[in-house]
Amino acid sequence: MLGNTNRARLAALRGRHWGKRCFILGNGPSLNQLDLSLLRDEFIIGTNRIYLHEACKHWRRWYYCAVNPNVISQFGDEIASLDALRFLAWEHRDKIARRSDTVWLRTLNEPRFSFDLTQGMWQGSTVTYVAMQLAFHMGFTDVVLLGVDHHYDRAGQPNKLVRSEGDDPDHFAPTYFGSGCEWQLPDLAQSEIAYRLARLAYEQEGRRIRNATVGGKLDLFPRVEYEELF
Repeated sequence: MLGNTNRARLAALRGRHWGKRCFILGNGPSLNQLDLSLLRDEFIIGTNRIYLHEACKHWRRWYYCAVNPNVISQFGDEIASLDALRFLAWEHRDKIARRSDTVWLRTLNEPRFSFDLTQGMWQGSTVTYVAMQLAFHMGFTDVVLLGVDHHYDRAGQPNKLVRSEGDDPDHFAPTYFGSGCEWQLPDLAQSEIAYRLARLAYEQEGRRIRNATVGGKLDLFPRVEYEELF
């Protein structure tokens, strides 16, 4: 269970950015087609190994989120060194050094959208869904997705743990899950269930999620041209 201090920190974050816009960054190859320097003064929630992107060094207002045990265990030292408030899965706390600028999220097994993260959240088989719930919790009313390609060249049994044998074609950097890295094959069907829950929750509250990803296979959210947002 989450400690009282951590629960209080989550509670204090609720509604912090009410009415603001944020960008949720996936890690698909399509990110390489965007000028991410335009995000310098935007609110951002970055996921997994987004910090490998050069533009990350120049973001002024960003949060970091990771919940997958293989990401946290393999890259814990890199994650712990980030200059950003981190949101990580409580059940994997033994895989990374404890720091005061980390907020822990409790995972639930029940498929649902969390309107209050102090009560836990469902992962929906993708950290992007966790980021959507995080954005909602912090009060963002306009969420824009980037790099959520929702497509993988390396596919197979959902959630199967595999070891990469070469460059990674499914993320913006070939070293993302490069040779020797362990990662789980995606469960796109369950992710779509989660995304539908997120879309419904946002719409019910008069908020919106739009998709500015270049191409990709995610058509559950209205599309918008990235350059037209600035």
